[in-house]
Amino acid sequence: MENRTYTADAEPGDHVTVAGWAHEIRDLGGIAFLIVRDTTGKIQVKFEKDEMDDDLVETGVNVNRESVVAVTGAVEEEDRAPTGVEVVPESVEVVAEADPELPLDPSGKVDADLSTRLDNRTLDLRTEESKAIFEIRAEVLRSVREQFRDLRCTEINTPKIVATGTEGGTELFPITYFGEEAFMNQSPQLFKQLMVGSGLERVFEIGPIFRAEEHNTPRHLNEATSIDFESAFYDHEDAMDACESVVRAAYEGVAENCQEELATLGYDDFEAPSGDFPRLTYEEAIERINATGELDEQLVWGDDLPTEGEHALGQEVGEHYFITDWPSEIKPFYIKDHDDDPELSTGFDLMHPSMELVSGGQREHRYDHLVEGFEQQGLDPDAFEYYTKMFKYGMPPHAGWGLGGERLIMTMLGLDNIREAVLFPRDRQRLSP
Repeated sequence: MENRTYTADAEPGDHVTVAGWAHEIRDLGGIAFLIVRDTTGKIQVKFEKDEMDDDLVETGVNVNRESVVAVTGAVEEEDRAPTGVEVVPESVEVVAEADPELPLDPSGKVDADLSTRLDNRTLDLRTEESKAIFEIRAEVLRSVREQFRDLRCTEINTPKIVATGTEGGTELFPITYFGEEAFMNQSPQLFKQLMVGSGLERVFEIGPIFRAEEHNTPRHLNEATSIDFESAFYDHEDAMDACESVVRAAYEGVAENCQEELATLGYDDFEAPSGDFPRLTYEEAIERINATGELDEQLVWGDDLPTEGEHALGQEVGEHYFITDWPSEIKPFYIKDHDDDPELSTGFDLMHPSMELVSGGQREHRYDHLVEGFEQQGLDPDAFEYYTKMFKYGMPPHAGWGLGGERLIMTMLGLDNIREAVLFPRDRQRLSP
């Protein structure tokens, strides 16, 4: 719209055209107010009925809430107005009228359940709280990209349609690809490893991953955003250092650039993590979990960590901590074992008290050991020849990790459900909108 002024930029003495949504109408008899909302905020439009054209007043006062309107007029100072200024209108145009019956209330005065919000996501993101989450999400992605560039990474984009799954198994969405069976990719893992053997050496990707897991929990999705990192000539310790720096950068970016959004969500004391993230071995983790007495049965070597155990450990250790040196048998084939103890892997997880955020480790770069790892996990190395053959041509030692983007935002903001951090979530029950 030509010469449109954002509501936040309207100053006393200006002559403006503001455009946005009819947020609220207050009719007080001889005077009425229309509150217009755009992406920068709200502004009051004042109608003095006895002094204005009847058609102008009728248009402004009788418009349905959430209709798109354009208002042209003079900006005047008014201390009693919500933003200290108001527009005295010369014209009001209803650009797109809204249905008077709305499925939810964008003003936030009437709560809606999550299912209703997700069914009407466009309306839901007109509420201050939902909009704030996605402004913060955008800042998280901007901040981590900046940190990756500080780490001298190259951003890449890997295929999401693949012939074989990253880790095999049944957690794959099959599709038909010109008469052949293909799958939606579970992870960029194998492709990003190939890139560290190229001239790029250190790479990152932010993109979708797909997992056909039949979960129905507040922390699982079937399409999620993965923040991935891989670097040549890194070991698992280097990779954890990089992971810590990226997570810290996300928090610092939000703390610095999203004060208004944090206030909207009720965070008055939001701070970036301080100090180094603790690093516990897997053995130390199960010992400390067992010592809490929270589990019905004691954990033994080789057990995966149950959710209640993770929660108990997290309450003791703090908000972010690594678990390192996992048993080789419960980590994927591409994770390298310690040279001095083949029962112990270089795999690590970054944990939050409520859930796992990151899985990573040093990768097996030796061809013979890699093929052996496939066979030990019941996978056919020939099905992954595009990947394994490149390890014959000089693959450097390398390490990396994958960070769940929505999980990072969910834990950062204390959201009750991971779907609140996704525009249009995909889970077992939801394929639309």
